[in-house]
Amino acid sequence: MPTRIDKIEKAVRNSATNVAYNDLLALCQHYFGEPRQQGTSHAVFKTPWQGDPRVNIQKAKGGKAKPYQVRQIIKAIDRTKESQ
Repeated sequence: MPTRIDKIEKAVRNSATNVAYNDLLALCQHYFGEPRQQGTSHAVFKTPWQGDPRVNIQKAKGGKAKPYQVRQIIKAIDRTKESQ
């Protein structure tokens, strides 16, 4: 039975637009742990690889996530899964 995270991940993979910020935040917390920065307009998550080891999300108008950041998160999740 798919979990809430599975459902969110499937939805964001189908469309990077109209994604609720809180759903993307939950997805990031599942894969990357708690954000190292929060309480501001940005949530910054550390990633397990070398280079630019972070992903950054911020809330857009209407409580939605920014589509380009959704696409970046999908790539980061894929990269995380590849390294496991």
